[in-house]
Amino acid sequence: MTNSSKARNFMSVQFAALSENESFARVVVAAFVSRLDPTMEELNDLKTVVSEAVTNCIIHGYDSDPEGIVSISASIEKETVHLVIEDQGRGIEDLELAQQPLYTSKPELERSGMGFTIMENFMDEFEVTSEPGRGTSISMKKTIVSKKALYN
Repeated sequence: MTNSSKARNFMSVQFAALSENESFARVVVAAFVSRLDPTMEELNDLKTVVSEAVTNCIIHGYDSDPEGIVSISASIEKETVHLVIEDQGRGIEDLELAQQPLYTSKPELERSGMGFTIMENFMDEFEVTSEPGRGTSISMKKTIVSKKALYN
């Protein structure tokens, strides 16, 4: 029998690279993390980074091609949430340039170029790996401070 306080909980989901699935992704991750009793700020931070990452997969990874597949995997170990959001799309030619604040490869779509910066600032750990022609993976971690701990 496994000691539940040490057990790792995990989930994964895949969905079509359609912009309307961004809200689905946010809800799935929020529901999964809810057992940690995050503060509203923590929950909003997580939902924001999921939106940014999924939007990047759809717009940049697949050029809004609904045939693409976005994958999310999440795990919880103690109070730490680990998220991986990835696509098998175009990949990023110049990762260093893409991570510069205000850079966007799609200015015609009025993109702010702040997605990676937002993800990095809202999470405790953030890493992007990408290979042109093979896709991009965004790995992030955040430790949740339970509301119960704040009020005790």
